[in-house]
Amino acid sequence: MARLTVLLLLAVLLQGCVLTKLVSVPMRVGGAVISIIPVIGNPAHDAIDTAAEVVDDVPI
Repeated sequence: MARLTVLLLLAVLLQGCVLTKLVSVPMRVGGAVISIIPVIGNPAHDAIDTAAEVVDDVPI
């Protein structure tokens, strides 16, 4: 019974916006770290940020 309760709780927490944020936040942090690299940092950050926005828009 406890396993079922935990599974249901996880299903509720990991639906919709929360799931996409779990994916896109590390992408945005990685993009921020990459942006400090001279010359290629800003274009790479922009590309990662664009990809994170697409992940945020996924209808789950």
